[in-house]
Amino acid sequence: MLRPVRDLIRPGLRILLCGTNPGLESARVGFHFARPGNRFWKALHRAGFTTRELRASEQEILRGIGLGLTNLVSRPTANATLLSVRELTRGASRLRRKVARNRPAILAVLGITAFRIAFKQPTAGVGLQPVRLGETQVWLLPNPSGINAHYPLAELVHEFRSLRTYAIGIRRPG
Repeated sequence: MLRPVRDLIRPGLRILLCGTNPGLESARVGFHFARPGNRFWKALHRAGFTTRELRASEQEILRGIGLGLTNLVSRPTANATLLSVRELTRGASRLRRKVARNRPAILAVLGITAFRIAFKQPTAGVGLQPVRLGETQVWLLPNPSGINAHYPLAELVHEFRSLRTYAIGIRRPG
């Protein structure tokens, strides 16, 4: 049975991390980045966001350290390539509303191709983006899915660490 993977958001987060969509394992258990092959929790820890590698079932801990979780599209799939352009662009509209309501300092989207399609930014690359959502800065990270094997874990950790270093140096909006 597939369950919705609820957002882990509150106003004033330092970083709202946004996956492309839940995988089937995440939808089965109800937690973000739950598939064992997903490298999200490893990268988050190795980049210094957490003091230890969390399990997906411990995701609530993130709110206490100023991080939140959401998805661009709520429909679970075996992989993100099964999402339509329409789903991604609608997801971007919903994400804009979430960001406007909760005003995180940074929105970090995990998934280069999904971001390019959803936000109509065909040349976007990893890192800080020139677009903002209100006062919220936008950062692009590679998808941590194990399916995205052409992005090795060490490089993924490097990119997460770059986001963390940047986030430490900025002021919260408002």
